Amino acid sequence: VDYEEPTGPKGKSPWITLNGEEIADSQLIMERLGPKYGKDFSTHLSPEEKVIARSMRIMVEDHFLWCYAYWRYIIDDMKAFRTVAKIPKSLLLLFYTFKGYVWKVMKMQGIGRHTPQEIEEMGRKDLAALSTWLGDKPFFMGAAPTEVDCAIFGTLAQIQWNSPGSPYLQMFDSKFPNLAAYCMRVKEKFWPDWNKCLDPPRA
Repeated sequence: VDYEEPTGPKGKSPWITLNGEEIADSQLIMERLGPKYGKDFSTHLSPEEKVIARSMRIMVEDHFLWCYAYWRYIIDDMKAFRTVAKIPKSLLLLFYTFKGYVWKVMKMQGIGRHTPQEIEEMGRKDLAALSTWLGDKPFFMGAAPTEVDCAIFGTLAQIQWNSPGSPYLQMFDSKFPNLAAYCMRVKEKFWPDWNKCLDPPRA
C-alpha cells in the first residue's frame, strides 16, 4: 500500500506494478494475474453464467458504487468512514480533494443529477437484485467462489464494516440479511485472521 502515491498511472486505485509494468483497475489486474498464475476462478462457469456474473459486476462497479459514493462523500461527508478508519493526513487531504472530483463525475455520469432520495432508491434496487440472485447460495455463482465475488465483496464489505449509520447498512439489517451473511462468510473463508489484522487487533 503506497500512501505517497495512492493512485496509479490512470489516476485510479488499486493499481500494481508487475515486472516494471504498471496496471491500473482491479478488473484489468485480475485479468492479467489470473492467466499468468493459473488462478482463473471462473473457468467452470457456462457462457450464460459468465454473462450473468459480468452483468452483476458491472451493476455493482459502474452503478451501485456511485450511489454508495454519493452517500459517503456528499451526504455523510466521510464522517462514518473516518470513525472506523485510521487515515493518514496526506491521504485524508486527497479524499477531500476527491470529493469535489466525485461530485463532478457524478454529474457527468448522470447519477448526480437525481435527488438524494432517487439515488438511494436506485442503490436499494441494486442491492435487492443482488439479494434475490444470491438467495441462499453460499456464493454468487453457486457453491464455490468465483471472480465476481471479488468485485461484489469488495463493495459490500464497505457497507458492512465502513458505513455505520448508512441507509445501505440499515437495508442489510432489515431487507437483505443474506448480503450481510455473505460478507461474513467470505471474510471467514478467506481472512480467518481478519480480527488480528485490525488496528487495534480484536479477539
